Amino acid sequence: MALRFGQRDVVLRYRQTAIGVVWVLLQPLAAAGIFSIIFGSIAQLPTGGVPYFLFSFISMLAWTLFSSVVNRSAPSLVANQSLVSKVFFPRMLVPLSTVLSALLDFAVALVLGIVLLFVYQVNPGWGVLLLPVWVLLFALLGMGIGLAASAWMVRYRDVQYVLPWVMQVALFATPVAYSLDAVPANLVWLFNLNPLTWLMECFRFSMLGTAAPAAWQIIGAIIVAPVVFLLGTVVFQRSERTFADLI
Repeated sequence: MALRFGQRDVVLRYRQTAIGVVWVLLQPLAAAGIFSIIFGSIAQLPTGGVPYFLFSFISMLAWTLFSSVVNRSAPSLVANQSLVSKVFFPRMLVPLSTVLSALLDFAVALVLGIVLLFVYQVNPGWGVLLLPVWVLLFALLGMGIGLAASAWMVRYRDVQYVLPWVMQVALFATPVAYSLDAVPANLVWLFNLNPLTWLMECFRFSMLGTAAPAAWQIIGAIIVAPVVFLLGTVVFQRSERTFADLI
């Protein structure tokens, strides 16, 4: 059933669009272009020797995967309220199914990312073998937040207004458009409190061959992402019985 929900989400998302999945490429491309001008050309932030456009595009791949999972799963119950209130089935399948479309979008954009690696002649090295691990952890982290947000949104519709703002702040609070090396030494500890920082460093290590992240960042990412997913599941299950009445 989760697969069917996922297929339905993909069909509805791209039905009656003129350029279809090309929209998947426009977001990271546009963001990478803007970041290249602001952070690459004007601010001239360091990227560890990686061409800035490639650096920002690859970073946006990871961020877009995470944000897509959160932004699509959070409103999924409200968007399917007629189904949730009338048909009996495991409600968690609704937000979980959105991961499929997010992963499909990521896979399409990843193909262009690989092409750019060849164009810029960047060899990621053996770290690329760990890429599926970081993708899974990004998805788990996003899904944990998305599950909790979807449950809260049924009761508090304010979540739909707060969440985009939170995600925008998180984008700039995470080293996406810049490397961790560009952060002032006295503020690095603050950025290191963000689990997305750890995952971003791991992702760029695998895709761009940048310096390997610290061991504690790898261990932290492997632990925190499943824990957040578990907590999101608990929040969702505790609220599930009231969905039909509140929605």
